[in-house]
Amino acid sequence: MTMQTASKDLSRVAVILTTWNSERYFDRFPGPLLQQGIRPDQVLIVDSESKDRTVERARAFGFRVHVIPRLEFNHGGSRALASALVPWAEILIYTTPDAIMASPDTIATLITAFDSPDIGAAYGRQLPHADADPFARHHCSFNYPPISRVRDFEMRRVLGYKTVYFSDNLGAYRRTALDAAGGFPARIINSEDFYVSARMMLLGWKTAYVAEAAVYHSHNQTLLQVFRRYFDVGVMHSEQSWILRKYGQASGEGMRFLRSEIAFARAENPLLVWQSLLRTGAKYLGYQIGRRQAFLPIAVKRRIGGFHEYWMAPQRTGSMGAAGIDADKKRVKLGIE
Repeated sequence: MTMQTASKDLSRVAVILTTWNSERYFDRFPGPLLQQGIRPDQVLIVDSESKDRTVERARAFGFRVHVIPRLEFNHGGSRALASALVPWAEILIYTTPDAIMASPDTIATLITAFDSPDIGAAYGRQLPHADADPFARHHCSFNYPPISRVRDFEMRRVLGYKTVYFSDNLGAYRRTALDAAGGFPARIINSEDFYVSARMMLLGWKTAYVAEAAVYHSHNQTLLQVFRRYFDVGVMHSEQSWILRKYGQASGEGMRFLRSEIAFARAENPLLVWQSLLRTGAKYLGYQIGRRQAFLPIAVKRRIGGFHEYWMAPQRTGSMGAAGIDADKKRVKLGIE
């Protein structure tokens, strides 16, 4: 599938970013973002009590800023709050301050996906930053190929868990589809984008990967960071086990990634193969411990996970408030309670 770039009315588009001590990114992302044809007041920053000049710099660019208490930040609830703060927007684009628009028509190209009325959400390609290490470059090439694709619920028979793959580093949502699926969850440790994608597909919506719309986004991760990331993924799968039941386990995709990464590493430098195996071990260990997080004391989970604040008040609904409670009532309707 190939998406065609078209002239688009962007007046009903809101661009949403969550920030915390993100001042260092303001020298890079605002310029390419404001070249997209959107007004500064169409950009909403939800900040979690940054201690640096994030809020000041965001307002200097004319962006809207909404500050929430640090302990109320949540990958689901805070994004849901943001959508409620821009009720005029028909398309919600979520991105991050470390993602740099790769061209002036990235957003216009991304939302061409919504020309098809059955597309509920669309996400773009991620290209590695200039300083990306081989593993970060492989991650981008493996998960974000140059060919666009549309996915729906029936594709789970072929793709399994990969069916719900999505990314809020450049993710666009049709508001009507997002609302129909119950919006973002009030509380989730990560992968809120996978969660919404999975719920949309249960209702018959499709998601689109638009390779022609791209951002520069990559991370060079240490073994500890890899472990923590996959611990959090394991936690998410333990708390949202319905996704695996509906779409299949992630192990098959993990083995395909490992084979691809080893081949990539061998071509770059044979010595990197050992690093790949160590990283795989860190992923596996982190994930398996995360899947069993219910047996761990909260103090331990706070120490070994990547999202420490998540465990500081486990029963909070977060900044989403009552909207999260109402949205989660749709769980029964979707058969994922």
